[in-house]
Parts: sequence; C-alpha cells; structure tokens
Amino acid sequence: MIIVTVSNQKGGVGKTTTCINLAAELGKQGYEVLAVDIDPQSNCTSGLGGVLHNRQNSLYEALIGEVEPQEAIIQTQWKGVSLLPATLDLAGAEIELAGSISRETKLKKVLSKLTGYDIAILDSPPSLGLLTVNALVAADKLVIPIQCEYFALEGVGQLSRTVSLVREGLNSSLAVDGVLLTMFDSRTRLANDVANEVRRQFGDVVFKAMIPRNVKLAEAPSYGQPISYYEPTCLGAKAYEELAREVETLWLKRER
Repeated sequence: MIIVTVSNQKGGVGKTTTCINLAAELGKQGYEVLAVDIDPQSNCTSGLGGVLHNRQNSLYEALIGEVEPQEAIIQTQWKGVSLLPATLDLAGAEIELAGSISRETKLKKVLSKLTGYDIAILDSPPSLGLLTVNALVAADKLVIPIQCEYFALEGVGQLSRTVSLVREGLNSSLAVDGVLLTMFDSRTRLANDVANEVRRQFGDVVFKAMIPRNVKLAEAPSYGQPISYYEPTCLGAKAYEELAREVETLWLKRER
C-alpha cells in the first residue's frame, strides 16, 4: 500500500476536496482505496458520506491503541473506497499522545497493520501539530494543493521547513512529490500568473491537471458525495479524473 499525504499548512486550499475526489476516482478505476481523515473537523468523513453512530470507532481509538485499525474502518457506498473516519475526539489526541513514546510514528504504525489496499490517501489538518507531523512521517508521497490566488505560496514556505525537519529526523525519504493547482480560473491574469510562478518554483512535480473553480465541486460535499458521482460531466469531475490518471501513471502502475 502506497501512502499519499495531502497537506498544506494554509487552510482553504482544497486538501479535503482533493482527498475525497481522488479517492473516488481511483476507486472507479479499480483500485482499493483507503481514505484516512486526520482532521478533527472530519470534513473528509462527511464528504464521503461517512456517518458515525454512537460509540462507533474512529481513527482516534486506533491511534491511542483502544482498537485495531480494522475495527474502525467503514465501507463507503463509492466503488473501491473505504474510510478510516475522524471525529472531534481527534483534537484530544494531540494532548493524549504528547507524552507517549514514538508519538510521531503512531499513525504509521496504525497503517502498517492494514492490508488489502492499493493506496491510502491522508487528509491532514491545516496546521502544524502532532497530527500533521504523524501524516508526514507516514507518507510515501506528499501532495501539496496550492490555490491560484494572491496568498498562494503563503503556507508553502512553512510546510517546506516542516518537511525538512521531518526528513532530517523522522522520514528520510519525505519530499514534495506532487503539487496540485486548485481554484484555477483561466479568465484571470492573477490565476495564470500564480500557476506560472508555482511551475517555476516546483518544476516537474506540478501536476498537469488543474482543478478549476467550479460550483458543482463546492456543492458536492453538502450532499456527502464525490464530484464524480454528484455531477460526473462537470469541469471539476473531469479535472479530478485527469489527476487520478496522473497519480496512477506515476505511482500506482506497479502497486496493483
């Protein structure tokens, strides 16, 4: 199983949207996908239609060792997509794990117990804390979404420093493996300027697929559906389909 962490310390850049829709597209293509929600806001969980009932296990219970991770996974209604869900309890995990041994590797150990998946896609919080560090330590590949707006590179510098620190002490293979341009509006000069600057800075790791500003993309989470099921013919769905093909070509061909 290849582990792909989607991260950016700036909020509102499309991390969760990317996790939901990339997972759904790869599932449609025949892969067994595990979406892992590491954000206490649990938007990835709700966006995939995950409904947790009272006393149902989640990533929190798996991280603190109360249950085996298999006991917390739920099957979504989308082809090939399983979910390790989040709840608000995760916010307390930062404090509970702070004093534990190997606290930065808890998530990696949880995921190492799982079999039967081709890829795990991790949705991390929009802040630097213990949960985000765990997601970076667990990562085989790191994807950074960057929105095509004025403050686009604001969080990237912070994340780059974090990546360097994690690489030095906890995950020597960690690097920026993919940069995804989101909220792209080809009609504006600003969006094109930002896209050009991102490509200048990051070069070949920038995905060819660009995620457009799209009303249907914004609507889909409120219905608990990935865009490829909610409105499969819209521009947003086509963009994530293209992204999934790139991810497959780059990282998954020999993982099947």
